[in-house]
Amino acid sequence: LMSPEPRIVIIGAGFAGTMSALSAARLRDAYGAEDGIEIVVVAPEPVLNMRPRLYEDDPAQMSAPLEELFRVTGVRFVEGCVRTINKSTPAVIIEQNNGEQITLGYDRLILAAGSRVVHPPIPGLSEHCFSVDQRHEADELWQHIHELAEQPVSEQRDTVVIAGGGFTGIETAAEMPQRLRTALGKDANVRVVVVERAEAIGPDLGPGPRPVIEEALSSLGVEWMLGKAVTKVDATGVTLEDETRILSKTVIWTGGLRATPLTEQIEAPRDELGRLVVEHDLRVPGNPEIFATGDAASAATDNDGHRTLMSCQHAMPLGRFAGHNAAADLLCAPTMSYSQERYVTCLDLGPWGAAFCEGWDRKVMLSGSAGKKIKEEINSTYIYPPKAEREVALAAAKPGITADV
Repeated sequence: LMSPEPRIVIIGAGFAGTMSALSAARLRDAYGAEDGIEIVVVAPEPVLNMRPRLYEDDPAQMSAPLEELFRVTGVRFVEGCVRTINKSTPAVIIEQNNGEQITLGYDRLILAAGSRVVHPPIPGLSEHCFSVDQRHEADELWQHIHELAEQPVSEQRDTVVIAGGGFTGIETAAEMPQRLRTALGKDANVRVVVVERAEAIGPDLGPGPRPVIEEALSSLGVEWMLGKAVTKVDATGVTLEDETRILSKTVIWTGGLRATPLTEQIEAPRDELGRLVVEHDLRVPGNPEIFATGDAASAATDNDGHRTLMSCQHAMPLGRFAGHNAAADLLCAPTMSYSQERYVTCLDLGPWGAAFCEGWDRKVMLSGSAGKKIKEEINSTYIYPPKAEREVALAAAKPGITADV
């Protein structure tokens, strides 16, 4: 499908992809070029999944519609998954939801196809583990927990094992005791165990918030086993590397993330997470017509050596810069260098509250109920797309905007 006008194709409708589309539309509008540049988003469905909220209750509802937002801002949506990036054409090959394939040419490409949780070759992991990575997976876990009440009382039924004590594992664990008691009864003898192969809980979060995390999890009755790895999962529980057995009908895998495999189709440097190491304007080195953003990109946030994390906190600003720069390139306007010097961490700790930290050393500024208030504002307001009103939506996509949290 070729176009007589220059076309920007954006792969992905997550936080970075949505903001890329709106930002490109914003600059196109500012230059009066609405009829001169076509902006196309390719994704399986026109919704923004609230991935940071999938550890919460009723995850099937954690999405925001995008159809009207795209319509009022003049963004075209194509349903399907990009399977191939053909640089020589240049075009992408899309497998539509009905199985048919179409080819879509591009003048500028923005890769915003995100990331997925890594599933290592641990026996039984694929067959017996739940996940909170994707909306349908989190919903399967939610349904499963509610169905546990139909089973006889047992240690297996009442125990949840969370494999991975990082950010997602901690947030999931903190929610789980209350969720289990809601499903099984307030007097149920529930047990929640976090298994982490590192020697500390939240290893990537550093020592700053660790005392708060440990206090919160302890008060909620969550256990953690450190320096141990899961080596096998089966229908009755998990086996650890020291042969310890934990009986459980609910094992949740929260292992690390890896960028979309589409990054491997682009000849350029990638980091250990599979992300494309981009230039300051988010262009992919050696590929002047391709920009990478969100979880598909590793970008410098400042001049102190810090780089973006796989987080909506970075994905949304990255999207604003990527969309702007792709459109600027076609309009012969200067591109902008991405930077985002302020960094915060807000970790949900269930009914206990939350930990709000500032800086890369994650100094705890607020905790408990005060931290929870900020986390609720982030999860209910800041990460959602703007209203489907043209001026409001385009204004929200200006590069450099950050949430005031």
